[in-house]
Amino acid sequence: MKKLSLVMIVKNEESVLKRCLDSVKDIVDEIVIVDTGSTDQTIEMAQAYGASIYHYEWNHHFADARNFALERSTGDWNLVLDADEYIANECAEAIRAFLEQGDSIGRVKRIDKFKDKVGEAYAQCYISRIFPKGVRYEGRIHEQAVSDLPRVKLGVEVGHDGYYETSRSDRNIPLLQMEIDAQPDNPYYHYQIAKEFNGIESYEQAYLHLKKAYTALTKKEMYYPNTVVDYLYAMISAKQFGNGLEVIQNEAKRLHDYPDFHFVCGQYYLELILSDTAKFVHLLPQIEQSYLKCLELGETDRYDSVIGTGSFSALHNLGVYYEVTGNVQQAAAYYRQAAAYQYAPSEQRLAQLS
Repeated sequence: MKKLSLVMIVKNEESVLKRCLDSVKDIVDEIVIVDTGSTDQTIEMAQAYGASIYHYEWNHHFADARNFALERSTGDWNLVLDADEYIANECAEAIRAFLEQGDSIGRVKRIDKFKDKVGEAYAQCYISRIFPKGVRYEGRIHEQAVSDLPRVKLGVEVGHDGYYETSRSDRNIPLLQMEIDAQPDNPYYHYQIAKEFNGIESYEQAYLHLKKAYTALTKKEMYYPNTVVDYLYAMISAKQFGNGLEVIQNEAKRLHDYPDFHFVCGQYYLELILSDTAKFVHLLPQIEQSYLKCLELGETDRYDSVIGTGSFSALHNLGVYYEVTGNVQQAAAYYRQAAAYQYAPSEQRLAQLS
């Protein structure tokens, strides 16, 4: 049987490490933990799980630290997790079956918990986290596993809530800026730093970096669809509506099956109309059409996606659209459908309409 090692880098993770290790201890054969300077009980907690612990002097380069940890693994395969992540489903058999199929990169579905304007929200993305020995990382931050091996989606779900209550922009922005200084035309780092600026509500900076990212895309990047969606959201937040209609027109064919794209289009049309009603009121029907398209598509596993854009969030926004345009009966019908998902904003609107 193939030996599977859990490989982690940590620092001051006593509040979340136990949850992570409990979720994976019966799946892996070895736990390798590299500590970059903990001053809490992280090391003692890891020792209780029989982990092999190594110390690493942090050099502000995540790939270097990841690779240091991978070099200490004795497994045939490695599973990489962060301390604020945890295995969220029963997947031991799926993982073991994958290990026996031959060399490839296993992509797991990560469910990210975050805060949006109405409270708690979740997004899903697929990330490469299970791979054979010898695969290494590149990148100072938002490091990527580099390999020509095929990448396969697995039935593995990983929960992640490290950014729900805590911003790490003070750490991440300087590291991303270093990468941008070294590779000014690399759209990936402009895309990533824009997410950091958006998180601290520096919307103008987010917009400027997403504009650079979008302009530099080849449109073959795995993060290309998300860059388009984030760029449109950045236009809304920064009130830089400029070429949004052109972007929508240019991307509509490629992203026709992406609910998040149609969802942000609905948001964009609304804000554009509000910015100059006389000029853009003719676009009002496009709001309805955008959200109806979201529901037609439903939730997706094909793209990284915010959960709800193909269901309850689109239902709720249609309810808002019909309420504002005077069709209260139809609005209530859509609110009821969204409330069936326990979507609080729709529950509240129903209570107010009754």
